[in-house]
Amino acid sequence: MLMRAGYVYILTNTYNTVLYTGVTWNLIQRMEQHRAGKGSEFVKRYQIWKLVYDEKFPHIFHAIEREKQIKAGSRQKKIKLIDSINPKWRDLSDSIE
Repeated sequence: MLMRAGYVYILTNTYNTVLYTGVTWNLIQRMEQHRAGKGSEFVKRYQIWKLVYDEKFPHIFHAIEREKQIKAGSRQKKIKLIDSINPKWRDLSDSIE
């Protein structure tokens, strides 16, 4: 059985007021889908296209577990997580591997 790598990511809007946490096996493709308005209605409705946090895992099931942890946390915990790697909240889309 082929095991794919996985990513957990957090998106925000232009004003950093709304956060969205997701999981995918292909972050580049998923970002393209979000920006094209495909996929999550929440992302589309609130124009949440700025990638401010991502983590890569060797297996997708590890990414899914991490997504659950992040989603279970408070907004403040998510902000602290983003600040730990991206204190200026710049768009990380250009640095996706």
